[in-house]
Amino acid sequence: MAADPNTYLAEERTYLAWIRTGIALMGFGFVVARFGLFVQQLQVLQGAPAGSSYGLSLWFGTALIALGVAVNVLSSVHHVRLVRELKRGGLPPPRPSAQAVAVALLLALIGVAMAIYLVSVRASASSSANASDLNSANAPRGRTAAASLQSIHPQAQQEETAMATALDKGIIDRASHHSVDETVERLKTILQSKGVTLFALVDHSGEAEKAGMKMRPTKLLIFGSPKAGTPLMLAAPSIAIDLPLKILVSEDAGGKVYVSYNSPEYLKERHGLPPELLANIAVVETLAAKAAE
Repeated sequence: MAADPNTYLAEERTYLAWIRTGIALMGFGFVVARFGLFVQQLQVLQGAPAGSSYGLSLWFGTALIALGVAVNVLSSVHHVRLVRELKRGGLPPPRPSAQAVAVALLLALIGVAMAIYLVSVRASASSSANASDLNSANAPRGRTAAASLQSIHPQAQQEETAMATALDKGIIDRASHHSVDETVERLKTILQSKGVTLFALVDHSGEAEKAGMKMRPTKLLIFGSPKAGTPLMLAAPSIAIDLPLKILVSEDAGGKVYVSYNSPEYLKERHGLPPELLANIAVVETLAAKAAE
């Protein structure tokens, strides 16, 4: 005797509910797997170094996806088996759904593990942020904070950092996209193309190596033009201390290369230069920007 049609429809609804559950588990698993990327972005915003992997979130997400696949497969097998029994006129004995209980227990375990992981990630991020703040306070010329800001939006944050540094010490630091040697060569080429004389190239790190000491790549370019410099010294003789113009190309402890120079506005205020002569030294900003780009 065939089962009541309502029984078939009820089984069909149950089967579709299990399919939706499996799809939801797979979708949620994908989100969890990508959670590590979100954590990395938070670490960058807080000034902490981003990890190279997604951590345990990748495994949690993969486990949820695998669970979703298993739910779909098992529910399909169970549905086919139950429909056959109904066609034969029999009904399975009433009992708790083993599949539902197993899925609930697995989700509970994964949920507990994820909660522990989130707490550990938060604690780690907080400690990294505190360490970064301490390093930023002790870092010379504010480069640690500048590097963090540039990783979020290099061009816009670079300008803000350069202006803030100039106001503090009269020194502007611009991050270069090239090595020290490459940046120096670019500067030399630009100076030559503009007819600016390169008076000297001081290889500080090279001289340190000759003395048996180690120093990160550091080179100083001294350049200028008598046509631009002479009017400055006639108007404010003390500026001869800061002329010819200089650009320092150096590498910090993190391997980042910076192009540093005296702020034209700072030199103007320091020596009382007339505003109309500011353009004679402002060229250093254009040179540094082109060499670093």
